[in-house]
Amino acid sequence: MTQNRTEMNLNSNHESERAPELERMKQLLKAAVPRIAADAEPGRDLWPDVLRRIDREPVKVPWFDWALAGGLVMLAAAFPSVIPVFLYYL
Repeated sequence: MTQNRTEMNLNSNHESERAPELERMKQLLKAAVPRIAADAEPGRDLWPDVLRRIDREPVKVPWFDWALAGGLVMLAAAFPSVIPVFLYYL
């Protein structure tokens, strides 16, 4: 029981020591990030750019990428235990 009280006292001491640092960090962040006006709008109309992107030719995927993807699927089918490893590295 006394350990819990001691730990609580240490935590409160650390929080009180960190308060000036946190305030300083808040001030620095407020100074670094400019305020955005409530009625801020882009300098130009973005809709034409959206339409151009839609009309662009789709990205072509090389055959080697498809071969690698197929190899990964086959490896996962042969060794299901590697699936979490693949998911980890995504």
